[in-house]
Amino acid sequence: MNAPDRPKGGRRAALTLAVITPVIAELLLGNPPLSKIWLMLLWIPIYGAGTVLIRELVRRRRGGWPSILLLGLAYGIVEEGLVLQALSSPTMYGVAGWAPRFLGLNSAYTELNLPYHAVFSVALPILLGDLIFPSLRDRPYLKRTGLVVAGVVFVLGGLLLRLTVATSIDPGYQAPVAVLAGCVVAVALLAFVALRVLRKASTASSSTARGAGVGAVPAPWVAGAFGVLAGLGYLALLYPFGGAGQPAFTHGAWVAVPMLGAAALAVLTGWLVRRWTASGEWTDRHSLCLAGGALVGHTAFGVVANAVTLADKLELSALGLLTVVLLALLGRRTGTGPIMKPTGRGKGPRTFRAGMM
Repeated sequence: MNAPDRPKGGRRAALTLAVITPVIAELLLGNPPLSKIWLMLLWIPIYGAGTVLIRELVRRRRGGWPSILLLGLAYGIVEEGLVLQALSSPTMYGVAGWAPRFLGLNSAYTELNLPYHAVFSVALPILLGDLIFPSLRDRPYLKRTGLVVAGVVFVLGGLLLRLTVATSIDPGYQAPVAVLAGCVVAVALLAFVALRVLRKASTASSSTARGAGVGAVPAPWVAGAFGVLAGLGYLALLYPFGGAGQPAFTHGAWVAVPMLGAAALAVLTGWLVRRWTASGEWTDRHSLCLAGGALVGHTAFGVVANAVTLADKLELSALGLLTVVLLALLGRRTGTGPIMKPTGRGKGPRTFRAGMM
């Protein structure tokens, strides 16, 4: 496949996406506190380059949001399973005590972090990037050289985390070969489905999906409120906080209850969002409110669960308020009409149609 030309402003859009990704995934959750914001330098390479790389691959393959989410899961496996190796470590963060281990993995931590990375480390930053640069939303940001650079930075970023964060927090631990091999196979399968299988299925059924929007689309503020509840609820069900040793303040086998509840919430959220966005009435304003609500919910959780001192809580709250202000400013330039997507290819004139986000 011939590499598309880099559109005007593509490099700026890629850099913006690379910066906002670790801000959303780590800083807005209170990891790290503002007093240690310099630690973000360790996370920017793998987060920023990883999300840019995912977006470039999906846009070049003409994939959609399901592909982005699957590659987001793959990203989570790379970071948590191969780089930090927290998915299998019996000591890191104390997560082995959250719930029974399964196939050598920390089950509750895995359920918490893989969807978290898919949504907050990949999908939401890409969505916000599309809203900030609407004229580029359906095109790659970079040329082939830029794609290669993103891949190299991603690998180097992973090595940086492995040599700094992992060795300092969990010195001496090395995941079993079987776990590492399983992670590699899972990443390969997810990438294959995301870039090959889903692309073909999306191409074959796009017209049917566009006409399948049934049910009322909620008002943007309702989508935002749902985003708050979904983001806050998922984290609160799985992440022990307030002195708890297991998710949702459970004990022993009862840990299965919040884990099943979180899974049900994730399925319900996916089903509702898929249903809403299949309608021609879904707009960029809806997308912004949904994403903004999820960000508010996850920052509110960070204030409760991650911020330790009063100063940390106040600083994270102020950062959350600043985020709301920036989202509101973005909302002033965001359209309220049905989302329009290009159908043309190449450099020629492009027509537009209403379609799924």
